[in-house]
Amino acid sequence: MDTPGSLAPTSNIPEYTVSEISGAVKRTLEGAFGRVRVRGEITEYKRYPSGHMYFSLKDEGGKISGVVWKGSVSKLGLVPENGVEVIATGRVSSYGERSSYQLIVERMEYAGAGALLARIEMLRLRLAAEGLFGEERKRRLPLLPGVVGVVTSAQGAVLQDIKTTILRRFPRPILVWPVPVQGDGAAARIAAAIAGFDRLPAPDVPRPDVLIVARGGGSLEDLMAFNDEAVVRAAAACRIPLISAVGHETDNTLIDLASDRRAPTPTAAAELAVPSRTELAANLAQETARLAAGLHRMAQERRLRLGQAERGLPDLPALVGGARQRLDDRAARLVLALPNLLAARRVRLVQAERGLPDLPAQVRAVQTAVGVLGGRLRLALPNLVVARRAALVRAERGMPDLAARVRASHQAVEARGTRLLLALPNLLAARRAGLVQVELRMPPPRSLVAAQRAQFRLAEAGLDAARRQAVARQRTKADRTLDRLSPVPLQGAIREARARLAGVGLDAARQQAVARQHIQADRTLDRLSPAPLRGAIREARAWLDGLAARLSSISHDAVLARGYAMVYHGTEPVTQAAAVRPGATLRLRFADGDVAATAAGKAAAGQGLLPI
Repeated sequence: MDTPGSLAPTSNIPEYTVSEISGAVKRTLEGAFGRVRVRGEITEYKRYPSGHMYFSLKDEGGKISGVVWKGSVSKLGLVPENGVEVIATGRVSSYGERSSYQLIVERMEYAGAGALLARIEMLRLRLAAEGLFGEERKRRLPLLPGVVGVVTSAQGAVLQDIKTTILRRFPRPILVWPVPVQGDGAAARIAAAIAGFDRLPAPDVPRPDVLIVARGGGSLEDLMAFNDEAVVRAAAACRIPLISAVGHETDNTLIDLASDRRAPTPTAAAELAVPSRTELAANLAQETARLAAGLHRMAQERRLRLGQAERGLPDLPALVGGARQRLDDRAARLVLALPNLLAARRVRLVQAERGLPDLPAQVRAVQTAVGVLGGRLRLALPNLVVARRAALVRAERGMPDLAARVRASHQAVEARGTRLLLALPNLLAARRAGLVQVELRMPPPRSLVAAQRAQFRLAEAGLDAARRQAVARQRTKADRTLDRLSPVPLQGAIREARARLAGVGLDAARQQAVARQHIQADRTLDRLSPAPLRGAIREARAWLDGLAARLSSISHDAVLARGYAMVYHGTEPVTQAAAVRPGATLRLRFADGDVAATAAGKAAAGQGLLPI
């Protein structure tokens, strides 16, 4: 057995550096695996700002790192995404600084139809959620476009079929934008062509009125360019009505969902884009014939209705002639009636003028009457004032001298007060002595109270009995009075007399006299009814109340209450200003009392008598 110490100087194992080993491993891998195809699911995908792509491919048993250099991205064939199963074509190499190996990918393709369909379905769901496939986004195709735009391959038979069909149906100018329809960069070129048509300036280049995106049939991988997200978004954003015709009738792509109309084949797309000239001509002829027939039928109906209306119209010349005749008749009658009307109106005016009163004479009569009444009033007013003053003087003389009576009352009160002051001590002494004697003679208070209560009860019973007797007497008197005033006894007596007279056999004359006596008796009874007596009593009472009110209104108290005053000199009333001397003491009597005053002098000029 060899020991480590003995092997060190004599071993023939070559010695390598790390760089030599890494280089040898790299050469071995690249030599053994010059070009490989690796199938796996993309994970850990990341694209760096430098443009390189880094990811990993994995399956159930392992994982390998991968890289796509910036120069190979455009030729890769698809855009890597996490979770997509692909077949990567490239070479195996190592990275010496990390002692790891990796797959340098030059091309990718989807691993089978299942992976492609899964990716297409995921993209469809995402774009549908954004609303790119909504029916409200669809636009109507023009009936006859001026220019037809076509996005397809320039070498295929599709373009020739479209040209032939348009030339056969209705020749229109065709504007072709050639693009690759499969392979690397086809999706980007198709999206750019659609956007380019949409951005064409109308004045410089004829802008298409309808756009056809078409290609022939192929496998799912061949049609993947029309399932690309960029192509679908470009078709949805295009403002030109777009027809998609990709593959055969059984082929379905995402651009068919985003386009405005889908055609099963490119030939059908051309038929949808332009109408058939023959069909248009036939339709035009048919519509022209229908229009002509409709116009002819409408004209016949209008003629028929016009004839019916004409038969229903009256004879206009006859109507005009009758109207003219009536107008002439009215004019002639008006010429004759106008003078008569004027004459009648003049007669009525004259009669009305005669019936008017003589206003100046009436005014003069009224003025004369007013002057007479004024003179009479001027003559009667001084006499009325003198009479009213004399009545006031007489009323004042009939009143007692209140001042003298007040002075006499004061003197009597003073005398009685003096006598009371003199007699008060003796009276108090006598009253005290009497109270003492009464107190000695008085029984106990309780027996006195009981006796007083008994007396009160007896007095109350006596008063109650007396009240009842008085009420009974009054009622008896009232009944007797009513019996005297009531006509019932007289009526009874008269009825008895009638009965007695009816029992006696009288002749016709006597019966008539008795009947007259009966009528007079009835009238007398009616006059004796208490109702007339009560009415007469009410009238007499009202008359007395009126006299009392008039008497109160002309009394000196009422005159004083209206603001007048009575002047006294001593106890005599003063009726004339000449009777008052300057400096005399006067007493003015008002409604609420007397006021003393002193006469200052004669009345001022212009001052007259007070109105009464």
